Amino acid sequence: MHATAAALGPQWMDPTYLLETYGGAFFWISLVIVFVECGLLFPILPGDSLLFAVGLFIATGKVNINLGVAIAALFVAAFLGNVVGYEIGRGVGAPLYDRDGRFLKKKYFDQTTAFFDKHGNKALVIGRFVPIVRTFITVVAGVGRMERRRFFTWSAVGAALWVGSITLLGYFLGKSFPGLQNKLELMILLIVAVSLVPVLIEYLRHRRRANAMAAELGGAAVEAVEEAAKAPSRERQ
Repeated sequence: MHATAAALGPQWMDPTYLLETYGGAFFWISLVIVFVECGLLFPILPGDSLLFAVGLFIATGKVNINLGVAIAALFVAAFLGNVVGYEIGRGVGAPLYDRDGRFLKKKYFDQTTAFFDKHGNKALVIGRFVPIVRTFITVVAGVGRMERRRFFTWSAVGAALWVGSITLLGYFLGKSFPGLQNKLELMILLIVAVSLVPVLIEYLRHRRRANAMAAELGGAAVEAVEEAAKAPSRERQ
C-alpha cells in the first residue's frame, strides 16, 4: 500500500502511514515536520505532500479538525520555522557554509544563495515551493543579515501562500473526488514532480547559459588561432 511513497524515502515520510500509525496525533506530527523543514536545516522532509494530505484527510473526515484552524496552525509552524532558521543563520553566520555533512551540504547553500541573489525578496515566496531551497533560504537571509522587518514580511507572505494553496488544493480535490484518498501515493509523486519543475527550469537555464558561454569562448579561440596563423604572413610582407 505504501510502496509508491516508500520509493521517495523512509516509511515515516508517507502521510497515510503516519495517519494509520499515530491516528489523532497525525496533525500535531505534521506541524512539527513543517516547522523543522522550514527552519532546522533538515531538508529531506515531506512538507508539500503533508500539506496536501492534511487538506485531503480533513475533506474525507479522516482528520477531525476545522480547515481554517488547520491552515492557521500550519501557517504559524511554517513562519516560526523560518524565524528560527533566520536567527540560526544570523547567529552562527558564515561557518555554516563550511559544513558538508550528510544533510547539511555546502552545495545546498550555494544553490540557495544563487537563487536568493537572482530573485531577492521574492525568493522568500518562490522558495517556499522549491524543495531544499525552502529549508535553506531563511538561513541564507540570516547569514546575509537581511533586515528583520523585511524578512518577516516576505516570509509571512510565502508561508501563507504555500500553506494555503497546497492545503486547500488537497481539501477541494478531496471533496470533489472522494476516491482520491485511495490514490494519495500517486498524488504525492505528482506533487514532488511539480515541486521540482522550478529546479529543472533553473538547471536548463544554467546549461543554456553555460553552452552559450562555451560557444562564445570557442568562437574567440578560433579567431585567435586564425589571427595567429595570419601573423607570419604579415611579417613576411
